[in-house]
Amino acid sequence: MGRDAWRADTMRALERMAALPDGDTERAALRDAVIREHMGYARGIALRYGRRGGPAEDLVQVAYLGLVKAVDHFDPARGVGFLAYATPTIVGEIRRYYRDATWDVHVARGLRELAVAVHGAADELTARLGRQPTLAELAAHLEVEHDEVVEALDASSAYTAASLDGPCSADGSSELGELLGHTDPGFDAVVDHEVLKAQVAALPERDKRILLLRFFRGRTLAQIGAELDVSPMQVSRLLARILARLRQGFDLREEPRR
Repeated sequence: MGRDAWRADTMRALERMAALPDGDTERAALRDAVIREHMGYARGIALRYGRRGGPAEDLVQVAYLGLVKAVDHFDPARGVGFLAYATPTIVGEIRRYYRDATWDVHVARGLRELAVAVHGAADELTARLGRQPTLAELAAHLEVEHDEVVEALDASSAYTAASLDGPCSADGSSELGELLGHTDPGFDAVVDHEVLKAQVAALPERDKRILLLRFFRGRTLAQIGAELDVSPMQVSRLLARILARLRQGFDLREEPRR
């Protein structure tokens, strides 16, 4: 069957559908037939758009959805050919899919739409000017502010996200995740050191002396007591009080986080 005959058969089927009520078995059969006859056409549109990225089979299903909508909403009385109506309907469905469902990172809808418009304008102006347009030219073409174009271009980077399991070397021996830094436990040690330093500086001189003798010079409680002229039991109590005061400083540091 030639293309003209195929189109004529399609129009006759659609005109017959329009004359039948919803729920009529003949209408349902005609609808299914028209959809099946045009699935190859819808698939072809989807595969052309698939070059932009995104799972090809997902695009095909989206195109089929657009085809079904076209069949259901087509009005033969308007005098427009079915393919002339179905094509923009299918393409519009695919574009909505790209706009709403294929961004790896959530971006506000308005910004997504502007990002798509910016890239479309860039292609149009490049063809017209023979060079890449400037940001000012893009803003003027879209009638938006310069900063909005910059924000839209930044948002475009959220369209796809690199996998941490993806190779990042020519021989594929390294993965991106291996190059990402991790929290250095030494950072906490630095913070603790600074807190402790301030706490010790605020201690009375005798308390500082006890800490020095006990923890830096390795003296026993008896040796410290002899040097300070107190009993080992008193040294033990003094040391417990000093350590409790130092711990209190760390507790206060944690207080805002609770």
